Amino acid sequence: MSSQTTELRRLLAALERRARARGLSDAQWEARARLAAKTLMRLRAGTRGDFSTLYALARAVGARIVALPEAPATTADGLYPASPDRDWQTRLLDLCASGDLDMDRWRLLGPAFFMAGVAVMLASAPGFDRRALLKLAEQLHAGSTQVGVFTRWLERSPIRPSIFLPLLGA
Repeated sequence: MSSQTTELRRLLAALERRARARGLSDAQWEARARLAAKTLMRLRAGTRGDFSTLYALARAVGARIVALPEAPATTADGLYPASPDRDWQTRLLDLCASGDLDMDRWRLLGPAFFMAGVAVMLASAPGFDRRALLKLAEQLHAGSTQVGVFTRWLERSPIRPSIFLPLLGA
C-alpha cells in the first residue's frame, strides 16, 4: 500500500469518526456533503476520489482539510526533534507568541515530550498564562511539570531558554 493511500485512509478515518460522533450514517453524510450515494464505498475501495470529494466530506462534518509542514524527524527515543531547521524554529516561535494553547496544534509541531517542555519553559516567562501553559504541558506529557522531568528536558533540548525567550520577546 502506498504512503498516499495510507494517508488517504487515515484522513478518511478521521472524517468518519467526526461523522459518527455527529450521529451520521454513510448515506446521511453523503447527502449532507451533496455527494452521490455509494461515494464513500467507492472512496474506501480506492476506485473514486478527488480533492473536491474530500473537501465536501470534511465540510459536511464541520472540518477542514489543510496542508501543514511536517514536524522534524525525532531523536531515536522520540522525545526531541532530531535536527530542527530554521523554518521549524520560526514556526515554534510563532506558535508560542500567538498564545494559541490548542493541544492539537502543539502536537503537530513536535514530539509531545519536547512540546510539553516548551510549555513549561513559557510558563516561567513573564507575560504568559502560567496556569494554562502548565495544564497544556501536562496534557501533552504527564509529569512534565515535575522539576526532575523539566531538568531532563533542559539537558537535551535543542532550544535554549536563554536564546529562545529573548527571540520570543523580540
